[in-house]
Amino acid sequence: MTDLEIVVRGNARRRYAPERGVIDLAVHLEGPVKAAVYEAAVALHSRMTGALAELESTGAVTRWTAESVRVYSSRAYSRDGEPRDPMYNTRIRLDAEFVDFEKLSEFIDTWSGEEGVAVENVRWDVHETSRRAHERDLRREAVEDAIAKAQAYSDAVGRGPVKPTLLSDPGMVDHAPTPRGRAMSAAIPGSAPSPSLELRADDIEIRVAVDARFRAE
Repeated sequence: MTDLEIVVRGNARRRYAPERGVIDLAVHLEGPVKAAVYEAAVALHSRMTGALAELESTGAVTRWTAESVRVYSSRAYSRDGEPRDPMYNTRIRLDAEFVDFEKLSEFIDTWSGEEGVAVENVRWDVHETSRRAHERDLRREAVEDAIAKAQAYSDAVGRGPVKPTLLSDPGMVDHAPTPRGRAMSAAIPGSAPSPSLELRADDIEIRVAVDARFRAE
């Protein structure tokens, strides 16, 4: 009797409490005078980054960036097709990583009510070091799951104990790739809630999969 080859995919997943919240922000002002709009946007941006820098100094914020600025114009038309005066826009994008979620809620409370500030999204995740540790543990569980599946197949056809011949990440051996995990996100409204905003993030689900081949006599 020839050896039986068994190919399976082992899976493991768990949910973990979020450890950081990354907020996506934008300063966006519009008006008929280009220079005035730009100066007002830069002034508002400066106030916001000052607040973020202060939060960073206390440890509530671990990092923040302001890497994108866009200055452009738009022109509307009347019902008769006549062009109206152009409107000038300045848009500056920022993001900040909070580890103090109470301070994050307070920050949104304060700035979402500011004219020209858009709070666009909050992305929840664990720290990178935590993710690596969680994935290491989950890989062990995924291998155990693969062994159990392979042994069940072998038992079903009356074969003996299975012996592993290959382990790989998904997609490397005749299978489509599997996502390594995903961070939950929460959309935040653009206006300040009343009386105050309380954020409660869902847990972060991390998934790990392993492709495995076994041989059974």
